[in-house]
Order: sequence, then structure tokens, then C-alpha cells
Amino acid sequence: MIKIGDILDGRLSMNASGSAYLVSENLPKDIYIHKTNTNHALHLDKVRVEVMVGQGRAMEGRVVEIVERFRTEFVGVIQISPKFAFFVPDSNKLPIDFFIPLNKTMGATDGQKVIARLGEWKENAKNPNGEIVRILGDAGEHETEIHSILEEYGLPYDFPEDVIAEANIIPTEITQEEIDKRRDMRNVLTFTIDPADAKDFDDALSVEWINGELYVGVHIADVSHYLRPDTELDKEAFARGTSVYLVDRCVPMLPENLSNGLCSLRPHEDKLCFSAVFKLDHNGHVLEEWFGRTVINSNHRFTYEEAQAIIEMDKLPKDDVVGRTKLIMEETGLKNAGWDQGRELASAVLALNKIAKKMRKVRLSKGSISFDKQEVKFKLDENNKPTGIVFKVAKDSNKLIEEYMLLANRHVAQFINKKELPNVNRAHDKPNEEKLAALKDFIVQFGYDIKIETPEETTKTLNKLLMDVRGTAEEDMINNLVVRTMQKANYSTKNIGHYGLGFKDYSHFTSPIRRYPDVIVHRLLALYLDENKKTIPKLEKLETRCQHLSEREKKAQKAERDSIKYMQCIYMSENIGKVYQGIVSSVTEYGVFVEILENKCEGLIKLSDITGDTYQVDMSNYCVKGYNTGDKIRLGDMVHVVVSSVDIEKKNIN
Repeated sequence: MIKIGDILDGRLSMNASGSAYLVSENLPKDIYIHKTNTNHALHLDKVRVEVMVGQGRAMEGRVVEIVERFRTEFVGVIQISPKFAFFVPDSNKLPIDFFIPLNKTMGATDGQKVIARLGEWKENAKNPNGEIVRILGDAGEHETEIHSILEEYGLPYDFPEDVIAEANIIPTEITQEEIDKRRDMRNVLTFTIDPADAKDFDDALSVEWINGELYVGVHIADVSHYLRPDTELDKEAFARGTSVYLVDRCVPMLPENLSNGLCSLRPHEDKLCFSAVFKLDHNGHVLEEWFGRTVINSNHRFTYEEAQAIIEMDKLPKDDVVGRTKLIMEETGLKNAGWDQGRELASAVLALNKIAKKMRKVRLSKGSISFDKQEVKFKLDENNKPTGIVFKVAKDSNKLIEEYMLLANRHVAQFINKKELPNVNRAHDKPNEEKLAALKDFIVQFGYDIKIETPEETTKTLNKLLMDVRGTAEEDMINNLVVRTMQKANYSTKNIGHYGLGFKDYSHFTSPIRRYPDVIVHRLLALYLDENKKTIPKLEKLETRCQHLSEREKKAQKAERDSIKYMQCIYMSENIGKVYQGIVSSVTEYGVFVEILENKCEGLIKLSDITGDTYQVDMSNYCVKGYNTGDKIRLGDMVHVVVSSVDIEKKNIN
């Protein structure tokens, strides 16, 4: 029980107004801190807070000590005047400018994007001192803004020279000696299905019928064969933790000659893999499993669109088999594969899809939650300027790949965890009960309901809710609210299962080109298959690595979101003054966010900009309320908005 006068430790979560909350896993609830009581602490700083009486006698906090700065370098714009300069941070979470003496600007010119280091902050001073440590370029230029996003989250762009040199001397030839150590699957029908613009193919599927029984291979690039522990290349990959997918580019975890070349499972090339081979019945039940190192040679590279065309063309009349097959081959890129192999490949896709649908149905019936969210994609011109926005929804070809990747990830985790040996689990805890209750209360106004008395009822009715809202105006908003009830998945040596998938065991095994946790799982699996007990890693060290990789994943996701916001701002800057229909997607203490239905761009309407009355926030009822009229603008309300302004540097739409 928290009492007035208690001293509490935690991290500061700051908002754009300068006020903040003390956040800690050890606290039953977050403690509000008014902007006058933050005592020079900044967003995510580790602080010590005294609990005090706030307005209306509610408990608030006051920062009494900054235990540790979360960061001291920030990205923003420099503003220079004749006698001094100011640094204006990009982040809305840092609502304070730095005073920069003219002799500490590094020669930056007015309006340039820079990195500033926090300096002395005198007790009674409104602004801290700082110095410029790096110039990124002119604000507003595309490359400058993209690099600013990466710098904001400490994500590297270029590889160090010694890492590149090390990658370049890795032998590219696969020796017969290496092949002899592996299961040779080069003669088994194998293919990849990936996005049209993909270059790093880290997974392939194979189909083989032996005595009328189906064997499906999930083949994953054997990155750990090339990425040796404690090399500079390995250290850099671990430090990065993940590839970062921005709107206009991929910032890879591995140098390009590995990610797009040596490790990529390109067609008609011998490739080294770590594979999971399953004997399946017609319902997708696993009858036998085998894990080990292989060598493959992919027969064909499908795009998702091509695989989807095969699936959809299977619905054509079957009376003209030859004509139907010919059409499939011409429309799906199989013509170059030849008549016999083209038919084999099409049949393999259809067989795998049929079983994948059954596996998905069983998975959902056993508690897996189905989030089929639309993916926002931008059409870019030659200068990377957005010319349009398109929405992609997962189709059967996407779900086919998903099911077989889930199958491999799940069974690899089961294999390791049954041995009670150290593992990197993909852990996802149960939803927050208070947020579930709030969701249940909120969705009633739209005619929906969920049952939250038992875990089984919760997953079943959440899935029904997600199905029921499909195609409705409130779909995205309710999807987002459901996501917010969920805990964040992370990497851990502790196996608590994966709530969202409904799996007791789950690890990441299938994407080692772009995720370092998968590299670790490959190494662990190889170790345990060889029954090498001497080199089993220490649990404490492995857990520390898991924590680092979880943090890197979060930063990459934030950078990806910021790149989308940046492109949305550029796109909407061409539409200032235009009126749109939207839905209230979020209510905050300083206004409401509205998502435009036409393009999914989200903008803030400040309380002061809502005309007709003086509006106040009622957070408990997800609305803002007119002081005189009592009119309410609620979460989920349909509204018409006009785009009044766009701040590209701050990534804000108003």
C-alpha cells in the first residue's frame, strides 16, 4: 500500500506537456508527477520519487533524485541567433530546449538536424546547457530524416570496416566435406514464398511423398555456420539484435553479402540450412519430426502474389485439366520451371495450403488469438516521396507460410524445453486483467461483448470480437484496444508459454538472417542434438542476452513506427485544409487522436481546438466533455476533421 511520504524508485514516463508518471513493475499503479515536480528528470530516467498530496488530495509524486540518466544524447534541430543557439529535440517526450553556446555548435547552421549532448543543468535554470556532437544534415531532407530516426533509438546504419572485412573473407564455396556432414535434400522439391521486393530469403519449404506419406521440410538458412561466436561479425550482429524495416529500406542485422547473398535461399543454388522435417497426416498432425543440418537447392522462388494466384485458380472448373494447369503456369511465374516441375510445384503449394488451413483452425480453437491487421504500405516515387497509401491484408499464401513457421518454432522449443536445458523462449504473458475489464465495459456501446471469467472464455470471445469487427468503421480502434490489453512479448530463459498463440512452448527459429535470437536457438539446438553437455551456456548469461535482444527489438519497432509517421506527415502536408471523415482512436489528457478512415493517418485535436465549448477530459469514460453543454466526444465516435498543420520534424499531424 502506497502512503504519503513514501520514497519510490522507478523510471519516468514523460508526455508532451512535461508532466510524467513514475513507472515500475513493483508499483500497483503509476504515480502522476506534475511538470513542476520533475526536478530536471527526463523521459525514462531512473529516479527516486517522494509521494505527496496533489490537487484534489489525490496522490502525486515529486522527483527527489535522478539515480541514472537514460540517455544524454538527443536528436533535434539547432536554432541559431547572433549571440546564442538553442537545440530543439525531435522527441515529443522531451519538452525542453537546450541552450547551446556558439562555441559548441560544431559549425552547424540554422535549421540543421544535429545530435546534442546534455550538459550542466543549474538548479534554478529553466533550460539545460548542451553541446552539438554531430551534424546529420539539413532538416527536411529525406536521408537526414531517416538517419535521424535511427539515431534517435541508437540504431546503427553503416557497418564498421572490420566487420565488412571479416564478412568479405568468409568462403563462399560449399565443400564436399561439409555436404557429407549434412542430410542432402537437394533432390527434394523445394521452394520459397516471400514478398516481391525481398532479397533475404531465410526460409524455404519442401514437399516429399514417401510410400504415400507426406514429409514437409521447413528449411532455415544456416546463419550460425557462417556467424561464428566471438568474431567481430558476431559481436556486431548481437549488438544490433535485429534488422530494422523502415518504410523505404531495410537496415540489415548482417552485411549484405551474407543477408542477401551467402545465407539467402535463392533458387537454383546449393544452400546450407538448419531444417525441421515433419511427417504429417492429412489434418496436419505431426507423426514424426527430425531436426538437423541440411543442404538444399530451391527449385523456385514464389512471391506471395504468385502463390496466392495458384490457390485462387484452384477454384477454377476442373473439367479442362490441361487448360487450367496451363493458365496457372502462365499467371504464376511457373512457365520457366517447365511443365512437369511446374505442375509439381503448384500441387505442392495447394497441398500445403489445404493442411495449413486445418492447422490454423485447430490452433485458433485451442486458444490462439487471430490479429489480421491491415498493413500500411506507401507508394514511393524515385525520390522516396509518398504518392499514395495502400493497405495489405494477409491472404492464404501469407497464412500458409505463417503456419509452417509456427510449426517449426513450436516444435524446436518443445524439443529443447523437454530436455530441461537452457533455451531462448519467446515469452508472452496473460493479458492485463484491469485492461480486459475496461475493454469489456467500453465495447458494450458498439454492441459487442467478451467474457473474461476464465482464460479459455477470454481467448474464445476475443477471437469472436476480432471477427465481428472486421469491415466495420471501429475495426482498427477495437483491434488496437485489444492489443493494448496484451502484455508485450519478449525473449526469456523462463518458459511461461506464449499466450497470444496459445502455445506452452515457443521459440524463434525461422528468421536468423534478421533476428539474432534465432541464431542463438540454432546454436543451442545444434549443441543439444550433438548431446554436448560440456558447453551448455550459463542461464544467467543467456538471460542477460535475452534482455538486450528484447530491448533492441523494441527500439527497432519504435523506429519502424516513426518512419511510418514521418511518411504520413509528408503525405498529409500536401493535404492541409482538406476535410476527412475519421474515428476517435485515442483520448489523452491534452486532446483526442483521430484516425482518418481513408488513409489510416492519425492526427491530434487539442482540447483548445475543439470549438463550441470548453472541453475537459474524462479519462475514466474515454471521452472529452463540454463544460457548458455536456456534449461528449468519445473514443470510437465518427467525426469530420480538417487537416490544419503538419510538423514533419516532430512527426505530428494536427
